[in-house]
Amino acid sequence: MSPTVFREGPYRGYFFSHETGEPPHIHVDRDDRSAKFWLEPVALAQNLGFKPNELREIEKLIVARREKCKEAWNEFFDT
Repeated sequence: MSPTVFREGPYRGYFFSHETGEPPHIHVDRDDRSAKFWLEPVALAQNLGFKPNELREIEKLIVARREKCKEAWNEFFDT
């Protein structure tokens, strides 16, 4: 299961339900590209295919939605 936290333009922000052993983070996909960002603080953890300029745009999206992402994470994992 991978709950969707947000959709913005071509991007889908979500997390995997089996990632309880990791700090709060969000995955963002577009087409065949994917990136993972930590939420505390917002920082790139992994990139699979995004160019640097697009990663900066995605990071801005996450910063603007960080609280929503953290709330969804905490609610889902009951932390």
